[in-house]
Amino acid sequence: MSARAAALLAWALGGVAVGLTAIAIGLTAAAGTLGLGSGDLIVVVLLVFCTVGILIARRHPRNPIGWIFCASAVANGLGSLTRGYADYRQAGSGSAGSLAEAAAAYATVSWIPVVLVPAAYLPLLFPDGRLLSRRWRPLAWCGVLGIAGLFATSATKPGPLEDFPTLANPYAVDSVVRTIGEGVTMLTVLGVLVASSLSLILRFGRVGYVQRQQIKWLVWAGALAAATIAIGTAGYELLTPAVANAAILLSVLGLPVATGIGILRHRLYDIDVVINRTIVYGALTVTLAAGYLGSVLLLQLLLRPVTQGSGPAVAVSTLAVAALFRPVRSRIQAAVDRRFFRSRYDAARTLDAFGLRLREEVDLQTLATDLRNVVHDTIQPTHVTLWLRSPR
Repeated sequence: MSARAAALLAWALGGVAVGLTAIAIGLTAAAGTLGLGSGDLIVVVLLVFCTVGILIARRHPRNPIGWIFCASAVANGLGSLTRGYADYRQAGSGSAGSLAEAAAAYATVSWIPVVLVPAAYLPLLFPDGRLLSRRWRPLAWCGVLGIAGLFATSATKPGPLEDFPTLANPYAVDSVVRTIGEGVTMLTVLGVLVASSLSLILRFGRVGYVQRQQIKWLVWAGALAAATIAIGTAGYELLTPAVANAAILLSVLGLPVATGIGILRHRLYDIDVVINRTIVYGALTVTLAAGYLGSVLLLQLLLRPVTQGSGPAVAVSTLAVAALFRPVRSRIQAAVDRRFFRSRYDAARTLDAFGLRLREEVDLQTLATDLRNVVHDTIQPTHVTLWLRSPR
């Protein structure tokens, strides 16, 4: 496929996805089921997948990851359209016809291709769009069969539809074969997801520096999404559902963004700084939050005989946490650099030591030798040359 044809096809898929989503939002609004912010979330998902998919497909048409994202955007738009149509028919007539029932049945299982196809094949093909070796081809075919089988068995599950409890599944198949097939396909998909992640880990150990930087972006986004999902799920009752769902969605959308950065190599080498800041400020947030809660509880116990409320304890704890921010951050930064970014830590220590020696050194030849050694130890160039201006 030529670059022009790939660009036209990518823009066409993006246009289809946008059109389907726009119609879906209109139908949902007409049905009166468009919740606060839900339309915005749908648009955000669409724009992220479309933008990243189009950019990758235009610049790297042979890389299937861009086309996977474009197809996911279209599938997401189709699922939103069928869901909106089912809601509209139910709200308008109080009952759904056969077409609305079919739309509701598809909408219930539409998440399977939208979520599982990128989740299975993104780690398997990232970043160059090729498998790690020919030995991984059976896994790729297992992913196709597993996802297709899970879609079919879920679409024929008997009983009311999960997203539309008032509607019975019009394509229900009540048989032992379907139940066994659903279990087998779920295990197959789970095995493919695990093996796909393992493929990415193995690839990291075999590729060069540039591809390692690309993989770091995807791993960072995946780790951030996993942590956000775990925290959002655990604190679902403490946070409002809208806030928890929005945080989880935004963290998951970091995966296509990181994929685009990795493949397009835009600010590729900033990943080490991003990882460093994420670890430092994540650890800083946890440390300060734990210190704040602990100090509030302790001060409340100590001040209870003197004060009736918790206001003084909260005020003192807030001031203490504010005062500890800079020293705690410095200590965490040093610990992170020493443990995970050793070369940076050693380079900083070497420069500090050279600065101390520079104050006391007066011999020019010794200083030049020392300077060349410092440059070699910190920057590690292939060759170091020092020019000195001769005195007039």
